[in-house]
Amino acid sequence: MTYLNNAEFNLLPPASQLSNHKPRVLILYGSLRAQSYSKKTALEAKNILTHMGADVKIFNPTGLPMFDNGQSVADEKVQELRELVNWSEAQVWCSPELHGNMSAVMKNQIDWIPLSLGAVRPTQGKVLAVMQVSGGSQSFNAVNNMRILGRWMRMLTIPNQSSIAKAMNEFNPDGTMKASNFRNRVVDVMEELMRFTYLTRDNKQFLVDRYSERQTEQQAMINNSKGLADVLEPAIPSKPAAKAGCC
Repeated sequence: MTYLNNAEFNLLPPASQLSNHKPRVLILYGSLRAQSYSKKTALEAKNILTHMGADVKIFNPTGLPMFDNGQSVADEKVQELRELVNWSEAQVWCSPELHGNMSAVMKNQIDWIPLSLGAVRPTQGKVLAVMQVSGGSQSFNAVNNMRILGRWMRMLTIPNQSSIAKAMNEFNPDGTMKASNFRNRVVDVMEELMRFTYLTRDNKQFLVDRYSERQTEQQAMINNSKGLADVLEPAIPSKPAAKAGCC
């Protein structure tokens, strides 16, 4: 392990002043239907989180263009989504399960969230909770695939999750959830999301500080300093050629 002899590892969290503002939570849901159960679940989650003291915003995916590798990046819905992602400290993703996966509406929103915007990584180190609704028996395909996306987006996905089976039977006429184990599980997930947010939001940079990235930055600084030295180093005047001595 000699290659680590000169490496520094700061493994204890720094003493930092705790934030005193409400945890900022963004909720995404994966349907455009007027009677969307993923939207109803998102609204239930918002009410729970608000009761627990969070500042919650829900993004409406209606009008968001299909992801086109950035050609529509100036669209107001794309800009709204990205601003909300930057604003958030934690997120909740709730999707219906369609063909054994999350919906296209859900995936489209995530595709519009970049891994980096200049020097800012909008999702890195932020807490994530995943939930799904199903029209049939309970399944976990959508939440499992959203977990993969959460890891890819460098988010801290909490262990707990919610999967609501036969969702059409689980809501009151006013859109709120009926008392059930499914509702209890949604409360569990929101409670855990809040705890992880409080634990990590002030140490986000510490948690995602990586050895490999520090090595890359250090090498870039070395390369830049060498290049600067080449520019600033004065040219050494060449010595005049010596004349041949006389016979």
